[in-house]
Amino acid sequence: MAETKTNAIRMLEKSKTPYHTFAYEVEDGQIHGTAVAEKIGKPMEKVYKTLVAHQGHALFVFIIPVAEELDLKKAAKAAGVKKIEMLPLKDLLQHTGYIRGGCSPVGMKKLFPTWIDSQAESLDTILVSAGRIGLQMELTPQHLAAQVKGKFASLVREGGEEGEMEDEGNRWI
Repeated sequence: MAETKTNAIRMLEKSKTPYHTFAYEVEDGQIHGTAVAEKIGKPMEKVYKTLVAHQGHALFVFIIPVAEELDLKKAAKAAGVKKIEMLPLKDLLQHTGYIRGGCSPVGMKKLFPTWIDSQAESLDTILVSAGRIGLQMELTPQHLAAQVKGKFASLVREGGEEGEMEDEGNRWI
């Protein structure tokens, strides 16, 4: 099967950023992060999802492990705002150019302020959506941060910690 290049892949190639892609089956409808990790044979801890939040008209991108939940208070603190909420799914394509399940942090319509969960810093590589359902890309967290001008921050809800949790958007990858 010939692989169609996505905006994310084109941007990585243009900047000469090293990456590898992994295609997976989508006919079964299982596109959530934990299923994707299993399908591509990668540890769940290395597979990250891309979440988009907003405060008014300002959009923010957060990249966290698929098995974790975004802590909206930590995310707002990282973004330097008082409070944020998840972008409604109906607005995702319009603002990013991507759909749920195929939302890549690379190649969005605009370069939004982006944060990567600090757990990624200790990993040699992580995987994120390559810009379409059925395709993941693997690259170093540092290369991803450079590509999206991202910063590292603690973003996920800790076990037993009080804090706001995500909504339906937490399953975007």
